[in-house]
Amino acid sequence: MRVELDEPKCVASGQCVMASPEVFDQREDDGVAILLEEAPGAELLDGVREAVAICPAAAIRLVEK
Repeated sequence: MRVELDEPKCVASGQCVMASPEVFDQREDDGVAILLEEAPGAELLDGVREAVAICPAAAIRLVEK
């Protein structure tokens, strides 16, 4: 699985970071999400799925390789 983050859509809510801090972080200057791990391991997928589900801007997608 691969994570896609549409940074221009991000509203800097930080929900993804709280759901999956191993995969997402936020920029210091504006709070926009950044992707730390494009292809997270299976042990991180539950957190990524939660981040996808709760992102208020629908800026995150989980795509099959």
